[in-house]
Amino acid sequence: MAVKKGQEIELEIESAAFKGKGVGKFEGMAVFVHGTAPGDKVKARVFKKKKKFCEAKLLEILEPSPDRIEPKCRHAKVCGGCSWQHLPYDKQVQYKGEQVRDHMVRIGGLEPSIVKDAMGARNEFYYRNKMEYSISSKRWLTEEEINRDEFVDDTAFAAGLHAPGRFDKILNLQECHLQVPESYEILDFVRSYCEENDIPPFDIMNKEGYLRHLMIRNSYHTDDFMVNIVTYQDDEEIIRKLSAALLEEFPFISTIVNNVNDTKSPTAVGRFENVIHGPGYIVDKIGDYTFKIHPNAFFQTNTKQAETLYSVARDYAELKDGDVIYDLYCGVGTLSLFVSPKAKKVVGIELVDVAIENARFNAEENEIDNVSFVLGDMKDVFTTEMTEEYGAPDVLITDPPRAGMHQDVVERLIELKVPRLVYVSCNSSTMARDLKLLSECYEVQEVQPVDMFPQTWHIEAVAKLRLK
Repeated sequence: MAVKKGQEIELEIESAAFKGKGVGKFEGMAVFVHGTAPGDKVKARVFKKKKKFCEAKLLEILEPSPDRIEPKCRHAKVCGGCSWQHLPYDKQVQYKGEQVRDHMVRIGGLEPSIVKDAMGARNEFYYRNKMEYSISSKRWLTEEEINRDEFVDDTAFAAGLHAPGRFDKILNLQECHLQVPESYEILDFVRSYCEENDIPPFDIMNKEGYLRHLMIRNSYHTDDFMVNIVTYQDDEEIIRKLSAALLEEFPFISTIVNNVNDTKSPTAVGRFENVIHGPGYIVDKIGDYTFKIHPNAFFQTNTKQAETLYSVARDYAELKDGDVIYDLYCGVGTLSLFVSPKAKKVVGIELVDVAIENARFNAEENEIDNVSFVLGDMKDVFTTEMTEEYGAPDVLITDPPRAGMHQDVVERLIELKVPRLVYVSCNSSTMARDLKLLSECYEVQEVQPVDMFPQTWHIEAVAKLRLK
């Protein structure tokens, strides 16, 4: 009997699949169920049917897995931020490593033995140095409220995170354990202050209101603490009073910035920015290098684990004195600076102009003069002319976006035949695809998964390649 959409089924979850879903078999067909753990026996309702698999919504855990634990946060079952809190952290790391290994074997055609066990993070919670909270006039209802017979009003000053799959409704957080506790305390204070002082949240449908986002950044290596208040209007009186109240309640705040986004864009990046208190940036370190982090600048979200990730990449590069190093998709130059001490020259390439500006600024601030940054689309600027200008690379590090490298870039690497190649990735499936293509002339010697984001299914990986 074929599985049908809407059908309720019972099955045992056999393993953890990509994107954090548990997977089991029903009448020979793979069924993916969010919010489950290997070993769970569950009842679920099929909502998507494909030729070779289907997806189902968890209705009931009939028999919990021996590995299942009670989540630390009350929002874990509905919040998209922490999809794996029901698993012990050692199991999270194990399953993430298995996912990377599966991609390398199934997609990349590589031997499973080259994938090492995943490296776990030092902190399971409170590891993020940045949280971007959203503000809305509509809150996400609880399951209990949704199932009530009577009408439940969803209008509110909602402050927290977007409900999964919804751009217009916010899960009104009552706790969060991703950033230091002070982060949620500030969010809660701002929500209460705005309610008491009739400061309206932004209404994305009607394009009216005041407060849009609250972004909080803290430094790992210093005591710096930033509050970035993103508003729809530039109202000096409101922002000055709110900032004064924040500083009275939280005197450790080192800088407050007001980004004004009076456009239709839903981002937390303002069309312009006002520094209300302090220098307008915070300072942190990765390795021996110091970085001034402005409100909208990219910086690795898990500072301490970024040092681990970069150390793996540096070790895989096997750097030698006088090396010419290319850093593709270099971002704000953190990895470029990290590998610069032994290099004759480091060339970073990046598409985003603001990132290049930050990279050049970071090099100057750290008094590093052997690093150059080139702005442009990788497939257009990473050419023969570039290598003629800067020299052929002895080592090349590539850290592409989730989609992986463009076909032209892969072909250029095959043509270039770099002696030592290091591939850093936040998406092991596209990484495996690219490694399969690169294996035409490179040997993939080792892959090291590194967990940057505990309580989620995301995993980084670093691959060591050598010219055949």
